[in-house]
Amino acid sequence: MPLTIETFSNVKGGNAFYKAISHPVAARRMRALIDRLASAGGVAVYDPLGLFSGMAEFYDLSSIDIRESYVQDIEAIGRDVAGNAAQPVTALPDSGAAILLVAAFDAERIVDHIRHLMPTAMDVVTFDALRIDPGWLTSDKAYLDPVNFATNFVFFRDLDGMHTRLATANYWSRYGAGAVTLHLILFGEDGTALAEWDETIENADGAIRIDSADVRARFGLDGFVGQLFLHASGIRGHDVVKYALDVWADNGAELSCTHDANAWPADRYGGLPAPKDGEEVVLWVQNSHPEAIPAGEIGFNRMGRDDIAWLDEAIPGYATRALSVAELLPGLTWPDQVEVRAGKHFVRPRYEVTGTGRRRMAHANVERADLKPDPGIAELGNLMGKGFILPAPVLPPDRWRSIALPTPMATLQNELPIAALLIDPSGRERARHDFGRLPRDHADALDMDALVDGLGDGPDNGYGHVELVYDFTAGGEADGWLHALFRYEDRQTGHAAETSFGAHVFNTVLTWRNEPQSYTTRPPGLSTRLFLRLGEGELDTMCQLIYPASTPWHETSQTQLILMRGDGGTVTETTLEIPCGGSRLWRYSEIFDAAARRQAGDGAYVIIRDATCRLFGYHGLLGANGAFSLDHMFGF
Repeated sequence: MPLTIETFSNVKGGNAFYKAISHPVAARRMRALIDRLASAGGVAVYDPLGLFSGMAEFYDLSSIDIRESYVQDIEAIGRDVAGNAAQPVTALPDSGAAILLVAAFDAERIVDHIRHLMPTAMDVVTFDALRIDPGWLTSDKAYLDPVNFATNFVFFRDLDGMHTRLATANYWSRYGAGAVTLHLILFGEDGTALAEWDETIENADGAIRIDSADVRARFGLDGFVGQLFLHASGIRGHDVVKYALDVWADNGAELSCTHDANAWPADRYGGLPAPKDGEEVVLWVQNSHPEAIPAGEIGFNRMGRDDIAWLDEAIPGYATRALSVAELLPGLTWPDQVEVRAGKHFVRPRYEVTGTGRRRMAHANVERADLKPDPGIAELGNLMGKGFILPAPVLPPDRWRSIALPTPMATLQNELPIAALLIDPSGRERARHDFGRLPRDHADALDMDALVDGLGDGPDNGYGHVELVYDFTAGGEADGWLHALFRYEDRQTGHAAETSFGAHVFNTVLTWRNEPQSYTTRPPGLSTRLFLRLGEGELDTMCQLIYPASTPWHETSQTQLILMRGDGGTVTETTLEIPCGGSRLWRYSEIFDAAARRQAGDGAYVIIRDATCRLFGYHGLLGANGAFSLDHMFGF
């Protein structure tokens, strides 16, 4: 059964209680608390806020003799709390328990309200026994303030010549934060903590880079594969830890990039591709919680089918497992796609494709369970033109092959009525492909060669972008959560990269629900601030900025590319003008001259800023031997 705690709500945001109760440091203290309660004899539970069941999802409480349960809300009387029918807290004087466990943080006032009801010999403990150290907290006003639990997980490996590097910046300084500290715990494959340390970023806009090889050397570790837990304190503005993650091999033949893990575990994930002939697709499942995931809790099925293969293996707390898609679901081949029944046990997982001689890594996406088809979306075109747009690069076809695979990403998406528009850099539509009303279990991938063929290279070398849009010509239903996986293959080397994302409404002043999306204020979001990490050594950086517009917007963008040193200082900046509806593909080595690049040095990055429009960006690295990576960018 999936965990019954709410980890994230698209209305309320992340659940800070979930973060607090499952935190690795809290887990250590919970083990000590459980031992104390187990040795105390009878225990009573007071659950005034309805939090006990959420805690019990993550810990084995079977050793505790919980004899009675009490509640404050009259309507909760009689409900099951800790295996007992809840009594009114006014019945507490009759309790024979030795200890009262109060299921609340910041519980001093709550305890004061009932102290006169407690038997004289009764001791009391609260969830405050689980509090993490004050130095890890940003706010001292309320323990469950979301800013106190800006956490995330990172796939982290340094093994057999393979390395990982996290890159981000102190973007919180743009909202008034001073020094920011990252508290880090590295978990090995078996879930054991291998290392713990802090890193403080003193400078505003200072770069943050955490390299697996540096960590391995610093702590004298053997090779490892596991996950890095991040907890940021001293932050403002964003309670989300965003990052780019590069994965590469010493031999230079393997290069991938992906991004943050989305810190709230979900019931299901979609967009996991089946292998092509000769490939192996491995899903990296990394338990996000302190207790083991029991055998039979994680399942896999072909998207749109009900036959589920359940994993007959337990995964220890914070442990990592590599699972072969072919072994779990034999017979599936690209472009089949797999749905992951995760049960809220782990954050958005990465997958890795091998067997081609050049491995690549990407991530699955959160499949939403709170959406249903909305007839109003079909009417958006009357006022919002294209409405929802999912933009992605079409790389120069003389070198790369670009492929799009629409991916159902909500549990009630039974069809996808969509079309693909091929757009040149000037914003002109050059070709169209009508997918029709794709069923949930479709395996329909679009090779952009079919659209590009016959158009000629022209002055732009044939590159541009594709936009997936809703097409209700033949009817159909939609929910606004349109996703796709985009694959890019180097025709010469066979190296590949893939990325996936979802649609939004772009660059129109009219709003619908929470669109056009805004990061920090109410919609519409009509400006851009993107983070571009830069390659080091012989690695060049490429970036494609797309200016999608649901309705006509400013004729051209006024896009600033601001080159930043690792210490947060500005080196120089330049401006791009991207036509409305068009795109621009560029390289770091082409935009900034050698002198500026030398001045920027290692650890540099670029801020992409535009106050006139919302851009969507993709970034990647280019190696000297044909290896490359590509993923979508993050903003703040």
